Amino acid sequence: MAPTIKVGDTIPEGTFSYIAYTPELDDHSACGIPTKLSTKEWKGKKVVLFSVPGAFTPTCHSNHLPPYLEKYDQFKAKGVDVIAVVAANDAFVMSGWARFTGLKDKILALSDPDAKWSASIGLDKDLSAIGFGTRTDRYALIIDDLKVKYIGLEPGSEVTVSGADAVLAAL
Repeated sequence: MAPTIKVGDTIPEGTFSYIAYTPELDDHSACGIPTKLSTKEWKGKKVVLFSVPGAFTPTCHSNHLPPYLEKYDQFKAKGVDVIAVVAANDAFVMSGWARFTGLKDKILALSDPDAKWSASIGLDKDLSAIGFGTRTDRYALIIDDLKVKYIGLEPGSEVTVSGADAVLAAL
């Protein structure tokens, strides 16, 4: 399925849930409190948003997320203000994944419950056949002042056009 959003479009308004990093979260007995992040907060900013079908799943955990963290400084050098990963998992799972992988305050781990926002741009995926329900598809967006500058929707299960290297090359 092709995305309904196109390069040059303004991203739709939406709200994600997330747990902002604080040093208290380094104590793994702390859970944090979910808060909301509106896409409106990205006005005037360059944002790299990449999506995974699920936290702690093999490809997402081993191949998709780590290169973004490893190349964090390269993204910042290209003027990226915000790097965020989004999945349909709840905010507590996303926070746990962020802590496990050492994201700290470098990459936001956003929850898109039921892939609602991703569905609004045609980037959700029905994985009910394997018991996962509706998830976010595997994609990456470059958003500059709320305008889409790049869409990398994976054609299969590999990480290519939504990976850190492809996004860096598109910046």
